[in-house]
Amino acid sequence: MVNIQKAAVIGCGFVGSTIAYTLMQKGLFSEMVLLDANGPKAEGEAMDISHGLPFAHAMDIQAGDYEDIADASVIIITAGANQKPGETRLDLVQKNAKIMRMIIGEIKRVKCEGILLIVSNPVDILTQVALKESGFPKERVIGSGTVLDTARLKYLISEKLNVDSRNVHAFIAGEHGDSELAVWSCANIYGIGLDEFAKIEGFADFRKEKDELYHAVRDSAYEIIDRKGATYYGIGMAAAKITEAIVRDSHTVAPVSVSLNGEYGLSGLCLSIPTLIGRGGAEQILEINFDKEETEKLRRSAEELKSVLKEIGLS
Repeated sequence: MVNIQKAAVIGCGFVGSTIAYTLMQKGLFSEMVLLDANGPKAEGEAMDISHGLPFAHAMDIQAGDYEDIADASVIIITAGANQKPGETRLDLVQKNAKIMRMIIGEIKRVKCEGILLIVSNPVDILTQVALKESGFPKERVIGSGTVLDTARLKYLISEKLNVDSRNVHAFIAGEHGDSELAVWSCANIYGIGLDEFAKIEGFADFRKEKDELYHAVRDSAYEIIDRKGATYYGIGMAAAKITEAIVRDSHTVAPVSVSLNGEYGLSGLCLSIPTLIGRGGAEQILEINFDKEETEKLRRSAEELKSVLKEIGLS
């Protein structure tokens, strides 16, 4: 039986430990189990995060094994290898797909009934691997997708137009990667179209700025990694937001990576699309009226992912 007050984080590197720390601060759970191939690393992270509990919320944080997470309501998977010098993207995909298959095999062995939240990269490919290997209903397997990319877009728009980022309504769809697209046709500032609001702020033509904003979002991870070696705070907050939507059954809309079955004319892959998230996981994929150019970009993004899926035997 699922314990809605229990979470698991598999993979205790920068991303996994930051997600665990963020979840501790949010107070969503009474119990959290950390797993890592390096057992002492998981133990150390559990100890370190637990020492902050007097400043936050009462809960139990422990390192554990797969048997300890059988009743977890949300299982967050961040485990994976980093790309090495001379290694191709496909080499990395195949390596991480193998790791994901091993993890899912253990999750099936202990008969987990919770929702899988895949954060490991490449997230769209690995969400597809997790879905296929687990045999779970597609609503129970979600990738973090372009939720972080969307937050980056909102932040950068807010900086450019001098407006609260919480009033910016815009999102990134498609692959979490170089082929992602900004859905400008839907972007607005509290109901005012983005271009119209830009004119209010003194921009006669906002097209150049939109192109710059898109490239800044797309290249954000590269820029951060070049400066500090890894990204983890933003994705920590993004994964916690998705988790919160599940636990609180808030029916939040977010561009998570989900399995498509005819939506937008696409099927047989996981792609980031605005989706209603609640206690049941990915409860409803929303079909939004993208303009013609955006629809074509989404199709091209899907084709790039399908070519990778084919190379690793998932298409």
